[in-house]
Amino acid sequence: MKKLGAIFRETLESRIKENLKSSSNVFIINYAKLSSPDMSQLRQALKGTRASLFVAKNTVAKRALKESGYESLVGLLEGPCGLVFIPDEPVVTSKALCDFTKDHENLKLAGGCMGEKVLAAADIQAMAKLPSKEVLRTQVVIGLKSPITGLVMVLKGNLRKLVFCLEQIKQKKNDKA
Repeated sequence: MKKLGAIFRETLESRIKENLKSSSNVFIINYAKLSSPDMSQLRQALKGTRASLFVAKNTVAKRALKESGYESLVGLLEGPCGLVFIPDEPVVTSKALCDFTKDHENLKLAGGCMGEKVLAAADIQAMAKLPSKEVLRTQVVIGLKSPITGLVMVLKGNLRKLVFCLEQIKQKKNDKA
């Protein structure tokens, strides 16, 4: 019969593996000296981005990361660490984390993984400065739309000039008559 601690560790490890399968992006944070209310506030901030924070012992997290194929992240787990699982867009989550670190110096970004690419803390901070996916889509649509709009305006200007010339000719004929 297994001890309760072993069952608990196995359960945590399986939950980490499940979260790694369901999310393509993972960030690792170091939350040393962060109070419990601050951790709750961080969880709420991440909940708004559809990301989730998972805290486990480093030995359990290291084993789960190794078995899931994330060996490159094992070196980032030092001290009290948490795994942030991001199912969707990592830019929004990186913005939330960077905003939170501005108010709470005790929270440190250790690094992460976006798909197959390993990210350093500086990469996550640079990602936080990027516009969101919706803003980028809007910029692309505006970029595609602007040449067409310019063509319409040029053609409209030529028609306006033609109408103006015809109006001037009409006025001159009316003045002579």
